[in-house]
Amino acid sequence: MTQTSDNVTWLTQEAYNKLKDELEYLSGPARTEIAAKIAAAREEGDLRENGGYHAAKEEQGKQELRVRQLTQLLQHAKVGEAPADDGVVEPGMVVTIAFDGDENDTMTFLLASREYASGDIETYSPQSPLGVGVNGKKAGDDAQYELPNGKKATVKILSAKPYTG
Repeated sequence: MTQTSDNVTWLTQEAYNKLKDELEYLSGPARTEIAAKIAAAREEGDLRENGGYHAAKEEQGKQELRVRQLTQLLQHAKVGEAPADDGVVEPGMVVTIAFDGDENDTMTFLLASREYASGDIETYSPQSPLGVGVNGKKAGDDAQYELPNGKKATVKILSAKPYTG
């Protein structure tokens, strides 16, 4: 899936293609659509009290931010294969952990960049405290990470399997 080191983001070919398609849509047809919305709203009159105009301009700003994010991400992307099914925690793996060694108190998540976030599985960035703590560990290992209050928490890695989407 993805692995970020410095400014390089590792992507599978499928993920790269998906992000490239999104960029092409936002850079072309979506720009034309939002420009038409803005023009139509502008013709309604007084722009100070024109909710449709302001909403369209806000949407345009969000869209342009996403275009810049995708452009930067894809400029520094390296395309490669999904991680090996070797039980080592790394970006692109679905990880199951147990809190404080209690195998009844577990959590499963995808270790990946937010580009992979979906409603199907919770996603943690490799740069997050939990992501940093578990990255490179193997099933059976203990990992420590820092909580927002500054205290340390320990989790046990139960499994790490490649994400299959």
